[in-house]
Amino acid sequence: MTKYPFIPVNIPLVNGNEKKYLNECIDTGWISSEGPFVNQFEDQFASRVQRNYAVAVTNGTAALDVAVEALRIGSGDEVIIPAFTIISCIGQVIRSGATPVLVDCDPLTWNMDINQVEEKITKNTKAIMVVHIFGLPVDIEPLLEIAKNNNIKIIEDAAQMLGQTYNEKPCGSFGDISTFSFYPNKLITTGEGGMLVTNDEQLADDCRSLRNVCFQPKKRFVHERLGWNYRMTNLQAALGLAQLERLDEFVQRKRSMGKKYTQGLRMLNGVQLPLEKTDYAENIYWVFGLVLDDSIGFGAEEAMKMLGEKGIGCRPFFCPMNQQPVLREMGFFLNESYPVAERLYKQGFYVPSGMALTSEHINHVTKKLIEVLK
Repeated sequence: MTKYPFIPVNIPLVNGNEKKYLNECIDTGWISSEGPFVNQFEDQFASRVQRNYAVAVTNGTAALDVAVEALRIGSGDEVIIPAFTIISCIGQVIRSGATPVLVDCDPLTWNMDINQVEEKITKNTKAIMVVHIFGLPVDIEPLLEIAKNNNIKIIEDAAQMLGQTYNEKPCGSFGDISTFSFYPNKLITTGEGGMLVTNDEQLADDCRSLRNVCFQPKKRFVHERLGWNYRMTNLQAALGLAQLERLDEFVQRKRSMGKKYTQGLRMLNGVQLPLEKTDYAENIYWVFGLVLDDSIGFGAEEAMKMLGEKGIGCRPFFCPMNQQPVLREMGFFLNESYPVAERLYKQGFYVPSGMALTSEHINHVTKKLIEVLK
């Protein structure tokens, strides 16, 4: 039997204070969203990303839902979104009655192409959703200037970028509202969880209300606005607080993994590896992605199948929004093409990148990648 029968895409690392804090929740009986760890986690998280307010929610999708609603985006509005991202980004935009407007991505960073944004702005543009992808942040300063000049809000989706910086300022510190996810494959995890951060007190209050079914303090069951039960539990927050204590260590681990993969695969022909750095950031390697050149002779789907047979877990890149069946059935993006995003989906995938991955694991994955792609 092989030493590594299967290496999954992700295994989180939960060997710090997680058990201690979770036991405290159980011992005190504070297991719901009323417990003290929620406020502690919010306060320390806000401080870490240099924001005034943080609002914890049940997951990253919930954070995006609340962000869109808090900004009162609705019918007649347009929101500019990258074509290459997870479908969570577009869900509440559509449900609100607003119109999503897509831009393609940059072929090197895989982030939204900022040079395409300004031409997509109309009198109806209410927001730009900036989504940092995989390990490098969007070049956001030009977008902030565009937004300021056009009175447009910025929703910054930093789900994959906790601990990353843009020109030495934390990702998640740029949006009118910024969002994070704590799914087990993120830089820190609460099992499931998310966070909204902002410097605007009114927006923070709105986010707290929206996550709490819009209950009113004086008339609890009289509602003037529709919200959700998106409250994070004390158990989740306890886990998150323990994870946040180790964020610097986790960032260092991710960068070491990325550099080791790069060193082992650099000489592989016909394979695009993640860009190591830009003028404004060093890659954090949330995941380690590869994009196959046509010269390889097959695409991502076949590569992942062959690697799976060798015990290597893989995951495809995002299906671009204009190719999502559910969106096309709704009449969106029918005659639109985003060639870079479409190529990334066809030719791109990522390999095991979890926080608990060891050097030995990486050596084994690298060996199998070379066997399949050489």
